[in-house]
Amino acid sequence: MFFPYKDDNPRVLFPYVTYTLIAANIIIFIGLNILSFQKTIYNPIIIFGFIPNSFNLLTIFSSMFIHGGISHIFGNMLFLYIFGDNVESILGHTKFFIFYLICGFGAALAQYAVNPHSTIPMVGASGAIAGILGAYMIRFPKAKVHVLAVIIIFITTFIIPAQIVLGLWFFIQLSNGLSSLGIDTTGGVAWFAHIGGFIAGIGSINYVQNYNFENS
Repeated sequence: MFFPYKDDNPRVLFPYVTYTLIAANIIIFIGLNILSFQKTIYNPIIIFGFIPNSFNLLTIFSSMFIHGGISHIFGNMLFLYIFGDNVESILGHTKFFIFYLICGFGAALAQYAVNPHSTIPMVGASGAIAGILGAYMIRFPKAKVHVLAVIIIFITTFIIPAQIVLGLWFFIQLSNGLSSLGIDTTGGVAWFAHIGGFIAGIGSINYVQNYNFENS
């Protein structure tokens, strides 16, 4: 297993949107858990998650801000913190937010395309963040990423180019996604949301950066 924990890629702009997204996800996670514990709200994953069998554009959006547990939100926010600031620097604040949403919607549509009859709610920001990883990989392929690696019982660190770290990450998602096809599961990781988000990020980064939204 390996876990990126920082990069050596200096940012140009202060990442207001990246930090706002991180704060919003954490606040929503804590707030919904408090409400759920108090029984004020029943199972926010079902209420706000995206269920392919009940296709709803609003829940595609809301699902990006819902997480299933501490490890789920920690991993997503860590990746957003590491890689989001540099992508925000090249896009600017507004375009970065639009890009984030495009990747999130692309991720949900990919998962829907693979299993449109699923009744399992999909939640998490990982699809949108996967798009950021895709954009980072093609825009900063040689950026140095610090990785914590667990090898059997040994823990060590490496500094690896982003194209290798993120390329390997995508390969793992693709391998697991293809292995999951045709398997009836009751939950787990939405592999094709990760795959779809990553591809959406690669495919839309140039378009979003060059498009003039003010004159549209």
